[in-house]
Formats: sequence, structure tokens, C-alpha cells
Amino acid sequence: MTADRHSDPLLDPLFTSDAAADAFSPTARLQGMLDFEAALARAEAAVGVIPAHAVPAIEAACKAHLYELDALGAEAALAGNTAIPMVKHLTRAVKAADEESSRYVHWGATSQDAMDSGLMLQLRRFLDGLDADLAALADGLAELADRHRATLMVARTWLQHALPTTFGLKAAGWLDALGRDRQRIAAARTRLALQFGGAAGTLAALGEAGPAVAEALATELDLPLPALPWHASRDRITELASSLGILAGTLGTLGRDISLMMQMEVAEAFEPAGPGRGGSSTMPHKRNPVSCAVLLSTAIRAPALVGGLLAAQVQEHERGLGGWHAEWQALPDLCRLVAGAARHARETIAGLTVDAERMRANLDLTRGLILAEAVTMALGDRMGRMAAHSRVADASRRAAEAARPLRDVLAEDAEVVRALGIDGLDRLFDPLRYTGAASHFIDRVLALHRHQRRQQN
Repeated sequence: MTADRHSDPLLDPLFTSDAAADAFSPTARLQGMLDFEAALARAEAAVGVIPAHAVPAIEAACKAHLYELDALGAEAALAGNTAIPMVKHLTRAVKAADEESSRYVHWGATSQDAMDSGLMLQLRRFLDGLDADLAALADGLAELADRHRATLMVARTWLQHALPTTFGLKAAGWLDALGRDRQRIAAARTRLALQFGGAAGTLAALGEAGPAVAEALATELDLPLPALPWHASRDRITELASSLGILAGTLGTLGRDISLMMQMEVAEAFEPAGPGRGGSSTMPHKRNPVSCAVLLSTAIRAPALVGGLLAAQVQEHERGLGGWHAEWQALPDLCRLVAGAARHARETIAGLTVDAERMRANLDLTRGLILAEAVTMALGDRMGRMAAHSRVADASRRAAEAARPLRDVLAEDAEVVRALGIDGLDRLFDPLRYTGAASHFIDRVLALHRHQRRQQN
């Protein structure tokens, strides 16, 4: 990881991914704008707005490594945005090679065109890396769901034992939410379009050639051509930001569940182990949920960034003041955070240790109380639901007070035995018989996952 990738070399490697760090590095920001300028020259030459001989000199100067980032930043602090000094330095570089060509740098464009279109290129690169991690995560969750479709565990509601379920169904729940997240992000991506409107969104400086240049420029950059410039219409940005914020919540839920399962009193699943991972500076025995901490911290931080971007959506007239500026750091920060969480989630699921025996043992912690509903439903057919509920609730209370198995207490109730029989009572206390439609739900989620994979390949 290079210094250019990370503004904080101590913490960024924990909280982001290499792909996201590359996509939103200072060099990448500059290169995105320069790619716009090079494409603009090619498009205008193709339409006949500028002479074709001007293109090579402009293209040759559109390389980020030719410029000093610190100098550009210092000038941006005075100019109000990064494009103004970029255009000045670019023009100077072209002029040094070909004075005639330098006349056509940034022809008919405005600063926001370069910055927004450059951002679109950065976002495209970022989303490629993010989706690769999300696709791998989805495949890992699908494999877990299928492999553990019959792995019994406790379903917990309000953090308490509720009913038997399977770990496969829990993994399918994570996968199902992730699938919707990926669909939302993919839809938002289709609306990330070229920004090209000139000073006030009319392309007046290009006269009648404006629409033709815009079409050629969109082709050059491989960006969708919008119906009109969108300088002050920021819904494209907030749609993507909101989708990323929802994804952060999904990943946070995964992190919360796994971290709770990692507690030593539960010990049902664990993040991957490895040298230097999850240790303590003072307690050698610790195996801390490092990745879960990142997922949870991202879920905590992302809403504020999304909220800021939503607030920034309200902009003035044809080009806004302040709202646009508020996006410049908030959106890359959100992207980097979510990408880091996705990376951690992928690595965690790929190396997750599942203790099926401990999951099964935890089902027995309440000595059968977890199957009280199963008995109530069976008894309800014979004596009515309310009467059955009252009888099983009383038996559950006595079983808990005496620390006895609920099955044994119920077996001492003659009316229960007459209604269900001893064999029937034994069957009701087999948790594998009371997982309902879990396997059916898993199959439906896996079918959706396979369908999504086919659509994206």
C-alpha cells in the first residue's frame, strides 16, 4: 500500500480495501479529470470543433504523474475547486509541447464537468472492485447456507432462546439481504452518467455542435449520455450513497451476529484465526472479532456520511454553492469504508469456523424449554390453544424451578400423556422436527442467488 492510496497509513489498511484506496487516491482523482480532458479533445476533434492536430499534445499531457499534487492542492485552496488549477497546469504543459494546441484545452467545458465526470470514472472503478468482493461474499454465504441447511442451532429473539433453527437458514438470511443490496447498487450504477454542460448547463460555448460533442464524449468515456446536464441535480449521487449505506447496515448485521456467536459463552462460530489476528496486547488467550468490529464501525459511521450527502442534495439553481463541495470528501469516505467492510466480510465468511456440536449443545441449555411451542401446538389440537398454552407454561415454570427437563415434567401429566402419548412426546422434543420451512426457504434464496449470478455473468 502506497502513501498515495492512504491518507492515514496506520488506520486506512484496516478500514478500506486496496481497490477502493486506489480508486479514490489523490492521483486517481486527478487522473479522472485528466481522462475527461483527453476524451473531450478527442470528441471535439471528431466533431470538428477543434483541429485534430491538437489532440496528441493534449493527450500526452493528461498523465497525473506529470503534476505535483501539493502544488495543485495549494492552488485549489484559493480557487475553490481542484479543476481550476488542474486546467491551468494542463494548459501550461500542453503549451510547452505545442503552443497552438494549448488553445484548445478544456474547450467549452466547465470545472464541474471535469470533476463530476472524473468522479464517475472513479466510481466505476470502485464499483468493479466492490462488486468483486460482494460476489465472492455471496458465493461464500451460499455455500454456508447449503452446507449447513441441517445444522441445528438456537434461533434467538430479543437475544433470548426462541426456537430451533438451522445455521444454513441464518446464512441464507444474510445472503438474501446482500442480494438486494447488490441489486440496488447495480441499479444506481446505471444512472451514473456523463456530466457535460459547460458554464450554465447549456453548452452555449459550443454552439450547435454541443449535443454532438456530448454524444461523442460519452462514447469516448463509455459513460451513459444523460438527457441533459445534471450539475445541480444530485440524485444520482444520493441514490448510490443510500444504497451503500444500506449495504453497510447489512454487513453490520452480519458482524453483529458473528460477534455474538463468537462470545465464549456461546462459541458457535469464529472468525478465521492467523498470526497477529485478533490478539490482545495483554491477554494471550484472546481471539477478538476484528473483522466484526470493522463491520460494526462501518455501520455506525456510514449513516452520518449518507445523511450529509442527502443534505447536500439541495442545491441552488443551475450549479450549487456548498452542497456540491460537501460531496467531495464525504462520498469517497463512504465508499472506502463500505469497501473495507465488504473485504472483511468476504474474508470472514471464507474462513469462518463453525462449531456444529456447540450449536447443538446450546439447544439443550434450557432442558427442552426451547420446544415448548411445539408441544403447545400439538396439545392445542386436543384441548384448544389457550388451555394448551396455560398447561405448557405451568410445566415450563416448574421445570425451570427444579432444573429438570421439560419433557420429564410433561410426562408426569396424565392428560398430556393421554393426548400425545410418550412416543409422541419424544418426537416433539426432537429439535430437527421443528425447523419448519427452513430448508424450503434456503432453497428459494439459493435459487435467487443462482439467478443473480447468471444475470451478472
